[in-house]
Amino acid sequence: MLTLPEIALFALTALVLVLTPGPNMVYCVSRALSQGRAAGLLSLAGVLLGFVAHLLAATLGLTALLAAVPFAFDTLRVAGAAYLAWLAWDALRPGGRSPFVPRALPEHPPGKLFRMGLLTNLLNPKVAIFYLSFFPQFLHPERGSVAAQALQLGAVQILVSGTVNAMLVLGAARIAAFLARSRGWLAAQRFLMGTVLGALAVRMALMEQK
Repeated sequence: MLTLPEIALFALTALVLVLTPGPNMVYCVSRALSQGRAAGLLSLAGVLLGFVAHLLAATLGLTALLAAVPFAFDTLRVAGAAYLAWLAWDALRPGGRSPFVPRALPEHPPGKLFRMGLLTNLLNPKVAIFYLSFFPQFLHPERGSVAAQALQLGAVQILVSGTVNAMLVLGAARIAAFLARSRGWLAAQRFLMGTVLGALAVRMALMEQK
């Protein structure tokens, strides 16, 4: 199984990634801004169920792949580094838009909010890429079940993502008002996220299988 320092490092990395705006955050925050906190939390519940589905699919796939293909680790390591580099560029490139910009959206009933949150996550290729290319960097086949380790990582990622997104949903209105007055802070946040993600990409590209 994984050690506490390894779990802490993964949790920190998951935190950086969840703070990088993507379709899931945009949908949940947009719903919170247009329909209120309850709508945002219902949407988030659907997103979290989508994480579970992605996790189970990735766990089964990674377990089979790492057992069958000797060079799979290096392939996934490079893919993971490329993914983080792309996220870094996405954060740093000009013209990025904040998820806290209010949008005019039609009101949806509770059931549809949950289903749309679920579909937003299931159809989000970034989530699948994250699980398949990033998890292997923290897996240690020599310690036992790869599936158990992947599920352990997944539980940490879902907990981090759920906690952070819930806080963003609950504070969406205040955050949107703050960013409307503080454009410089938004630029600084994007620069910090891009720099951290770029450093993680370099670290991942240079790491070796243990």
